[in-house]
Amino acid sequence: MIGIMTGSLFALLALSLPVGVVLFVLGIGIDVFGSAFPLIRGLGQVVWSSMNSSLLIAIPFFVLLGEILVQAGVAERTYRSLDAWLSWLPGGLIHANIGTATMFSATSGSSVATAATVATVAMPQADRLGYDPRLFAGSIAAGGTLGIMIPPSINLIVYGFLTETSIPRLFLAGLVPGILLALGFIALTAVVCRLRPELGGPSRDATWSERIGGLTALVPIAILFAVVVGSIYAGWATPTESAALGVAMAFVIAAFQSGIRWSWVADALRGTVKVTAMIVFVIAAASFLNYCLASAGLGRQLQSMLTGLDLGPLETLLVIVVMYIVLGFFIETLSLMVATIPIVVPIVTALDYDKVWFGILLVLLIEMALITPPVGLNLYVVQGARKSGRLSEVMIGAFPYVLVMLAMAGLLIAIPGIALWLPG
Repeated sequence: MIGIMTGSLFALLALSLPVGVVLFVLGIGIDVFGSAFPLIRGLGQVVWSSMNSSLLIAIPFFVLLGEILVQAGVAERTYRSLDAWLSWLPGGLIHANIGTATMFSATSGSSVATAATVATVAMPQADRLGYDPRLFAGSIAAGGTLGIMIPPSINLIVYGFLTETSIPRLFLAGLVPGILLALGFIALTAVVCRLRPELGGPSRDATWSERIGGLTALVPIAILFAVVVGSIYAGWATPTESAALGVAMAFVIAAFQSGIRWSWVADALRGTVKVTAMIVFVIAAASFLNYCLASAGLGRQLQSMLTGLDLGPLETLLVIVVMYIVLGFFIETLSLMVATIPIVVPIVTALDYDKVWFGILLVLLIEMALITPPVGLNLYVVQGARKSGRLSEVMIGAFPYVLVMLAMAGLLIAIPGIALWLPG
């Protein structure tokens, strides 16, 4: 079934159909050819249930937060500041893409929102300075994935809710791996651009006075991090409420820095509606597809397969890792988590693995799914911000960063303390 679905998915996407439409078509195909009863009758209830979740309210809030920072010029000033600090490395401005994505990940719980924010600011620079469009766009897509690892993270909230795991502990556990992953992206970019200088751009030197002066541009991000994450740790707000507080604080920062103009407020709201509509449409379609897969018995077969392999703990874990990599090619990330966590986590905990540690490993694999075709959402977000060129260029540019994620997954498995040290 998985083989047929994968082939059908690639064939439908080759026709340039939207991802959400393709997922709905696959679900209907399973209903027609693989089910003994009409699953289509549950479509309305499944779509309503997938949308009627308070957790999803955080998505438009975090997207709006990013849009406000872009429209008010906060994102551009942050980008210029990190340009002064990082662009002396081989690859030049590409490092500012990753650094800015890391900073915004500390205020946005969404990878898509992070990628959209950085892409809006950074992409105009690529053509102006003559950067290779593949690696430049790929770095933004990869850097955006940090939005669901570095706290606050919508996906870690979902994992904690489904597994009854402490969300503050998950947030602490994601901090060190997220920073190490960002440093890995920077190191990879420097190595690639040292070996292939034509893929990067010119290294850009800045004076120490410019660097120190630019630090003031990072103060708004620090304030937002304190408001969004601090309110959660202090117990003043739920994660969804903290996202709303972040939006309110972003308006306050914008008012002090550049003033609020209704023209950019309207642009921010329009951008939020477009990005949110794309995300929730894919989530709704993926929820219907997962419902069809579960009704066809794929979930039961998967659990029986994992428990019946008679492997040791490490071998079973590696099978689960490979499973997530494969499923991440064609299932939307949030829906993939919701569909598989009830099946996989009981098996993992029975093998005496820590639930907090596995949550970080799972989110890392989910991050990988965001930049692997054909359903990597960050690829489409960055391509939308480019407004030219081919999607395949973004896919090619993001591929080297997938290798860094695989190496990070290996480190997490070999050294669990990377994730467990800070919560402990």
